[in-house]
Amino acid sequence: MANEKKKNRKPAITLSRSDSDRLARLAEAYLGQNPEVAEELLTELDRARIVGDGRIAAGVIRMGSTVRFTSDLGEERQVTLVFPGEADIAASKVSVLTPIGVALIGLSAGQSIDWSARDGRTHRLTVETVEPPVAQVPSASSKTQMRTAS
Repeated sequence: MANEKKKNRKPAITLSRSDSDRLARLAEAYLGQNPEVAEELLTELDRARIVGDGRIAAGVIRMGSTVRFTSDLGEERQVTLVFPGEADIAASKVSVLTPIGVALIGLSAGQSIDWSARDGRTHRLTVETVEPPVAQVPSASSKTQMRTAS
């Protein structure tokens, strides 16, 4: 029984302050449209360790990260985690407002998590590699510097 509890325990996750704030607003906005996934995202945000934008480790999955993972079915996939308006399955861009997107946010290479697909089946994925986002969002301090420089 102790092994079963350990297996079902969710791994520790880390989010940047800006991702956490933006994702909380997004989840709240989608509560009426997609309540199950929005609630799951809010639950993940509640349990996440939040760090300053400049302190997030390069190997942590955040918005815009490209992730390679394997599933319990032996499949290997590479996807980029994006906001809903950027999602494009054909281009391997997965929305954070999907069950697998919620499962991925904040994980690091080597971590595994169980997630429930829309059909209700539980799957397990293991993160193999994480590539940081290509374009970083400017931090608040760099925005201030840009304003004062002009």
